[in-house]
Amino acid sequence: MSPPMYVSCYGRRSHEGSTRISDSESEEETKLPLNQFYPYIRCALCCGFFIDAATITECLHTFCKSCIVKHFFHSNRCPTCSIVVHQTQPLYNIRPDRQLQDIVYKMVPFLEASERVQMCNFYKERGLAVPKTVVVSPPGPVVIKRQKKENLPQSVFTIPPELDVSLLLEFVGAEEGINNFKPLERRYVRVSGEATVRHVELFIRRKMELSATCQVDVVCGDQLLDHYQSLKDVQNSVGEEALQDGLLVLHFGLVLPSKS
Repeated sequence: MSPPMYVSCYGRRSHEGSTRISDSESEEETKLPLNQFYPYIRCALCCGFFIDAATITECLHTFCKSCIVKHFFHSNRCPTCSIVVHQTQPLYNIRPDRQLQDIVYKMVPFLEASERVQMCNFYKERGLAVPKTVVVSPPGPVVIKRQKKENLPQSVFTIPPELDVSLLLEFVGAEEGINNFKPLERRYVRVSGEATVRHVELFIRRKMELSATCQVDVVCGDQLLDHYQSLKDVQNSVGEEALQDGLLVLHFGLVLPSKS
């Protein structure tokens, strides 16, 4: 078992034991066990030291960036205090905390070097070019390993590969005479590229509780989409113009069926 790690703290103390700020007093060094700082430098999701520390602006709770991003795949609440971070896009409300990350790297020896080695190996194993910000050659033996919470279900942190298209559904309005429909609360949807425009229409009908007499027209860019078109074909044919932050934007409106 490795010996406990300590952090040196400096302060000036009077003979009575109270803290004083005086040039005449000698500077004393106090060593505290590193584990006393764990509540402030470890991520509550992975139980490891912060890596790319990111803070939620709503409540100021901090996590590893990769951990909180994965958490937001299945919840829009803070893992610590359960506050609603954002109704639809909680990722908009996290910010990098570089000062805290620098403190963690200074307090925990070899942590930064360990992370750079792992990043370098990640890119090499996948045949990718190593970014310039990553040190290719490890500076020395790595002795610190991030702890993982074993009882955390891994399935909630992954998105099935078949769900490869992210949609943003924008409601543009309803034709006069169409009433009594619910607002579409879930505008952001992740679906399979093999799904068709018809599937999107059925989703909208179910969520907005539309009547059978109401028709849903779906538009991408300036094209009125046919029911048989797959979302992958739509994305490939329309191109980057219809994408917004990686989301395929579909506008839809409610109309009355035309009389033949």
